[in-house]
Amino acid sequence: MLFSSIPFLFYFLPAVVIIYFLTPQKLKNAFLLLSSLLFYAWGEPRYVFLMAAAITLFYVYGIAVEKSEKFKKLWLGAAVFTGVAMLAVFKYADFALENWNQLTGMSVPLLKFALPIGISFYTFQCVSYVIDVYRGHTTAQKNIVNFGTYVSLFPQLIAGPIVRYSDIARQLENRTHSREAFFLGLRR
Repeated sequence: MLFSSIPFLFYFLPAVVIIYFLTPQKLKNAFLLLSSLLFYAWGEPRYVFLMAAAITLFYVYGIAVEKSEKFKKLWLGAAVFTGVAMLAVFKYADFALENWNQLTGMSVPLLKFALPIGISFYTFQCVSYVIDVYRGHTTAQKNIVNFGTYVSLFPQLIAGPIVRYSDIARQLENRTHSREAFFLGLRR
């Protein structure tokens, strides 16, 4: 779903905004997570499971890096490897196989994966989060819903920029709303 499309502008976004403001404070992130996953699934339904797996894995990596002194670097390495592997498989595998086939004369079948929408953005956000936890710039998020909201938030998922977790950690836990801020956002 494109941000400039009729379904987004006149159905999805207004419904999300209205329901968001009617949702109790402690359920707002859960609603944003579900809305973001629905937005993502609209574009490529089968890859919503890849995003859910990435959210779960990197959530665990962040906690493991924070809690483990002995294996801290190992957990960080696993997180970076996972991120690189995701990008390698979905963005570069067919390119590598095509070149391999041309160089060797072989005909290894291509994987023909469709490119998951926003995979670079959410993968780099996940990896940067674990790196920030490793460096002590932030503490690991203990609530998977809040972490999932950070990773999947639909307004920045496909358009960027890559947001550092430490920049929005407080807003995930506690944010304020006002009529003035709402209208300022609407005007923008």
